[in-house]
Amino acid sequence: MGATDVHWPRADYSRVPYEVFLDPSYHALEQERIFRGSTWLYLGLEAELPRPGDYKATVAGDTPVVVARADDGSLHAFVNRCAHRGTLLVRAQFGNTKDFTCVYHHWCYDQRGNLIGVPFLRGLKGKGGMPRDFKMDEHGLRTLVVESFAGVIFATFDPSVEPLESYLDAPMCDYLKRMFRKPITILGYSRQRIPANWKLYYENGQDAYHAGLLHQMSATFGLFRSTEVGGIAIDKHARHKVIHSIHGSDDAKESKREYNKVGYMEGSLRLNDPSVFDYRDEIGDRRATNLMRLFPNSIFQQLSNSLATRQVRPRSHKEFEIFWTYFGYADDDADLQLRRLKQANIVGAAGFSSMEDSEACRLVQVGIRGSERAQSVVEMGGLGPIVEQNTTVTEVLVRGFWRYYCNIMGIPVSGAQLQTEAAAE
Repeated sequence: MGATDVHWPRADYSRVPYEVFLDPSYHALEQERIFRGSTWLYLGLEAELPRPGDYKATVAGDTPVVVARADDGSLHAFVNRCAHRGTLLVRAQFGNTKDFTCVYHHWCYDQRGNLIGVPFLRGLKGKGGMPRDFKMDEHGLRTLVVESFAGVIFATFDPSVEPLESYLDAPMCDYLKRMFRKPITILGYSRQRIPANWKLYYENGQDAYHAGLLHQMSATFGLFRSTEVGGIAIDKHARHKVIHSIHGSDDAKESKREYNKVGYMEGSLRLNDPSVFDYRDEIGDRRATNLMRLFPNSIFQQLSNSLATRQVRPRSHKEFEIFWTYFGYADDDADLQLRRLKQANIVGAAGFSSMEDSEACRLVQVGIRGSERAQSVVEMGGLGPIVEQNTTVTEVLVRGFWRYYCNIMGIPVSGAQLQTEAAAE
């Protein structure tokens, strides 16, 4: 069996066949239909390219790409592959340049990806050179459509894709405006490779159910507990989601009662430096946890006072990379900047609260080997409509992810609908 003839077990998406994580044929089809298809991909932040000539090398799925700011300030993106012989064109992750020259044969491109120079174009001493009908304007780099929203850079391979704001939809636009409400400054980067299928991490990121259980440090020290007031918001297709919780909205007795079988909540543990998790309410809404997932490759996080983006980079059907960009606001005072730097350690390869996510993905990838025909069970939160809920003890977002995944991959699911029930009404 392969990606084109999978049998999806249930129309409510409460069963997920393990073959979607194990069969390598899915990886190639995902690159074609998702990452090089009709989606908007997160590439970076405008704050990373503040000057004309600045560029950043990144990826779109498993395709290497470059996003660059031209001398007139406009943003451009192109595949990081010389049009001559396929050499990786840009090797530095960041830089500033007037043009891009291939190390192999020195073909040269401008900041928009247009071919502007070919050494020995007409040969030497009447010998060699390119054919007379060779046209420079026919051999530029493959370009992507680029747009920016709230200072966040997105790109797509499909020029006919729906407009970016429509793709994001109102709840996600509002969240991005909230997160990037002021000029930002970049604080740093980290990256991690994980031996698991990328969809396990994306599925994990939409599963608020695990957050108050797997992440024991967060629950113990009050960053996130399942007993707090919280909820989920979705776009019109349930392809993007936001999970949030209200800091301090439960009490100690309630938490201990609900977590009565979990020893780490008994109260004896203390932090030498409580500011690692301590929350300073910057807006006044007490939302200490805000996590947004944009299909197919990005997560935008506010955890306490730590702000970051995560780019999911599939490498194969059994390995992916996460690339974190940490940032703060340009007008942060010294205390707030220090908090952000300390709390950057909440997430990352050795994060106090998120290293468990990557290990959980690895454990699933190992646990399901040889079980392609078996299925996971996704029923927490009920089997009804895939709509917003005012609880975090739910897996409804996971079902929403698989519904949209099947639609864009062309996997037939008998009796299934793309639209959310709320949108259909």
